[in-house]
Amino acid sequence: MVRTFVAIDLSEDIRGKARESQTCLAQAGGRLAIVDPANLHITLKFLGEVDPAQIEPIIGALRSVRAAPFDLTVGHPVCNPPRRPRVIWCDVADGGESAALARQVDDLLLPFGFARETRPFRPHVTLARVKEFHPSQCREVECLPREPLGRCRVEMIRLKKSTLTPRGPIYEDLAEVPL
Repeated sequence: MVRTFVAIDLSEDIRGKARESQTCLAQAGGRLAIVDPANLHITLKFLGEVDPAQIEPIIGALRSVRAAPFDLTVGHPVCNPPRRPRVIWCDVADGGESAALARQVDDLLLPFGFARETRPFRPHVTLARVKEFHPSQCREVECLPREPLGRCRVEMIRLKKSTLTPRGPIYEDLAEVPL
């Protein structure tokens, strides 16, 4: 089985600014699992464990996505939920373009047995997962600059393989689908 998901990758500039924020977050008490900046992305759909024989047909279905390239802005880090966070993330503003992509991906992958998402799609970039909460984590987030991490052009989506290791996931692109 192959652990997979469909994602939008971010620009190196955004990843660099995210790295700066993560360095500040690492000073907080408690315990955070900081996401490797190279792995930062926007998940359109998590597929989970997939039979390797389904990978090529899934790629074929994803090649049916019809969308024009668009710009998105990655906001500043926030705690979610604010009082006792489970994650520290950045909201994404894109005029609803990534939500439209997520709906298309849902529709295209339904015949493969992947259920539609029941929760509303909210594009975001996870910077860290809270493993052990400490109030200083939110104080560190509040001290970070309130300006967006950056803007980038989305010209493709990717099917990614995720291999879990004790040091964190390793991602590998299985396919790139241009918009």
